[in-house]
Amino acid sequence: MPLLIVALGVVLLLVLMIAFKLNGFLSLILVALTVGILEGMPLPTVVTSITKGVGGTLGTLALVLGFGAMLGKLMADSGGAQRIALTLIDKFGKKRIQLAVVITGFIVGMALFYEIGFVLLIPLVFTIAAAADIPLLYIGVPMAAALSATHGFLPPHPGPTAIAAIYKADLGRTLLYGIVVAIPAVILAGPVLTKFLKHMEHDIPKDLFNPKIFTDKEMPGFGISVFTALVPVILMAVRAIATIVLPKTSPILNYTTFLGDPVIALLLAVLLAIFTFGLNKGKKMPEVMKTVTESIAAIAMILLIIGGGGAFKQVLVDSGVADYVALIMSGSSISPLLLAWLIAAILRIALGSATVAGLTAAGIVGPLIVATGASPELMVLATGAGSLIFSHVNDPGFWMFKEYFNLSIPETLKSWTVLETIISVVGLVMVLLLNMIIH
Repeated sequence: MPLLIVALGVVLLLVLMIAFKLNGFLSLILVALTVGILEGMPLPTVVTSITKGVGGTLGTLALVLGFGAMLGKLMADSGGAQRIALTLIDKFGKKRIQLAVVITGFIVGMALFYEIGFVLLIPLVFTIAAAADIPLLYIGVPMAAALSATHGFLPPHPGPTAIAAIYKADLGRTLLYGIVVAIPAVILAGPVLTKFLKHMEHDIPKDLFNPKIFTDKEMPGFGISVFTALVPVILMAVRAIATIVLPKTSPILNYTTFLGDPVIALLLAVLLAIFTFGLNKGKKMPEVMKTVTESIAAIAMILLIIGGGGAFKQVLVDSGVADYVALIMSGSSISPLLLAWLIAAILRIALGSATVAGLTAAGIVGPLIVATGASPELMVLATGAGSLIFSHVNDPGFWMFKEYFNLSIPETLKSWTVLETIISVVGLVMVLLLNMIIH
């Protein structure tokens, strides 16, 4: 009966978001209330559970996502991202242009939400395609693959960071494993896939090709742009490595743990970006702070949706459903990694939102980590992989890709949808292989 109620809750979530077009945050809160009441929780307890879930999920994440948005906006408005892209393209040359775009997508995607990164890089894709007389998808598909992989696998991106918070996974270790998973996924979903899309050649949409191109003088230098963007990644990676190689009694470990904490790492990166992307380029502090303020406004709804996912998760825990699932699955032969991927995949196909799919799946299968001893970090990656699969017409990203690359719906299904599915399936395979090595 507890699982039947959860199933009804998921169906209700689908109905609210698909049939009634209700906002993801409102849908999640209503479903959390419904499931809590049907599970027999006292009404005041349901409310307490929801507020606890929202607060517990956003406690650290609000800072992480807020600082991440600030860093991304500062990088975009200064021309830092454009500098990174153009320099890599110049160094790699036309023959290896796809590799340059993939690296650019990884670097930019670390600090930006997918949609922001896409909109930021698409003018550069148009510029490169026009200047080098290269088909749009030859450049666009690898770029989209890299951005999508960061969304599913690589903290401090908000998607995997939010899932990691639910699983209580170490972000540094998740990042290291995520890089291993992402590289083959992006190669297959990017450069390899484009070999099968040569027949899809369309002109650049004229109404979209009017980007702001920074002059060389306006843009910060390449080295400082890359360093600023990667400061949080470097600090978190050092922390993860230090916890593995240093003894627990080492005094150095205290410093690496502190500096590699996601909140501290991103805070330091933002402070550095205020100087490198703002004051050092002749901007006044009020102008820089305007950019910072605008960045926070852009993520308000995303924060609420993540909080709603945390509320649903907490209701499942407090109502005893999570323990019930753990009890059933503890004697099952189904891999918790596979189960996390499967549940996230089903929700992704039904809902379209990778964030909602990942958070909901994490709330359902989270207790399996304790019951089965599964790696929290690999659970993050398995869930993230499932949340990317088979993007179609209910995903805003589907329409964004279609319109910017001037494609028909069938062409978008054959390119974007296949791209996302390749990343999802390859991601799952890599997670299972890593699990065999780690365990």
